[in-house]
Amino acid sequence: MDSLITAAASALAAGDPLRALNCVALREDAPALALRGIAMAQLGDLPQAQHLLKRAARVFGPKQPLAHARCVVAQAEIAFVSRELGWPVKELASAQVTLKQNGDALNAVHACHLQARRSLLLGQLDDAERLLGTVDPAPLPPIRRAAHEMILAGIAMQRLRTVPAREALARAREAAHLSRVPALKAEVAAAAQRLETPVARHIIGDHERLILLSDVEVLLASGTLVVDACRRVVRRGKVVIPLASRAVLFALARALAGAWPNDVCRTDLLRAAFQAKRVDESHRARLRVEIGRLRQLLRPLADVQATPQGFALRPRNDVAVNVLAWPVEEEHGAVLAFLADGEAWSSSALALALGISQRTVQRSLDVLAEEGKVQWFGRARARRWTASSVPGFTTIMLLPTLLPGG
Repeated sequence: MDSLITAAASALAAGDPLRALNCVALREDAPALALRGIAMAQLGDLPQAQHLLKRAARVFGPKQPLAHARCVVAQAEIAFVSRELGWPVKELASAQVTLKQNGDALNAVHACHLQARRSLLLGQLDDAERLLGTVDPAPLPPIRRAAHEMILAGIAMQRLRTVPAREALARAREAAHLSRVPALKAEVAAAAQRLETPVARHIIGDHERLILLSDVEVLLASGTLVVDACRRVVRRGKVVIPLASRAVLFALARALAGAWPNDVCRTDLLRAAFQAKRVDESHRARLRVEIGRLRQLLRPLADVQATPQGFALRPRNDVAVNVLAWPVEEEHGAVLAFLADGEAWSSSALALALGISQRTVQRSLDVLAEEGKVQWFGRARARRWTASSVPGFTTIMLLPTLLPGG
């Protein structure tokens, strides 16, 4: 390896892509192409970075497996930053094995962290924890140790465990300080800010307020009945009743919980569940059927009692009824919340993360674009979507993961 390649690699490790480009910008050999690709990625030109890394990997080929594997890892990182969650993970796992076999333990750890970050983004928390369990962070350099702790913090936040999340972020902050990389310090600070940003609205009776993740953790541990409109479940303690696939039943539960301790008239229930503008006898008959189904599902937690005007929710043991709702009431709020992280997403990546079809996501994006809430750039498969203005809330409550005890 010549002196210019060594100098460029050192500059990239220190987070100085411009100095790296000064060394290799005019060179076309494979190591220079790879380093140029990493530099362009650090500067934010991700398409050009992918192009350069693909060229480098092609030149290295199977005769230089270690260099080829490093290019694959770099391509994977760019793909995940670009929210291309459909990027072939098996190729990344194969590259990790190659790196281990050839003694490049540090880049093998980096490949493992990338797989864990992808699992975390998709809400596959058990997979992310399993991958991190294979890594000992103690001997890692500060940059890699900070990345490790950031993933641990993300897992803890999605599991609604704020104390372990804060501890992991404190370790990440310390490692980022030791790394002396400004971009890494900013990333850790942004992650810590998520704990201070509202994740939901807490509604109880006529009172409503925005709450933090720590408040959600306390609420769920309080033993009260919670109708969670972010994850579409009804729960109390460790008893969780999922209603994500039962849209009508959840709409009824949400309406009854919002009115507690009062009842809800039948007309309002019909509008909430069926969007009925004109109510006839067939609607009333269907309402009775759906209320019966809801009563059966909620039996362990509450009863749905008939009143002269309509129906009322009566929890067991006379506990309070709480509603957790999105910070912004929006028909396509789940899609908008994912875009609120400020990153550019593809429609296929949003579909993977939300667990719904790409066609449904595309319809939501088209509606949001017409309303001026999102914007796009690129064409065809390269099209990416971002929020036009990032609202002040995080996406933790909207990720498709199970609640504690669920």
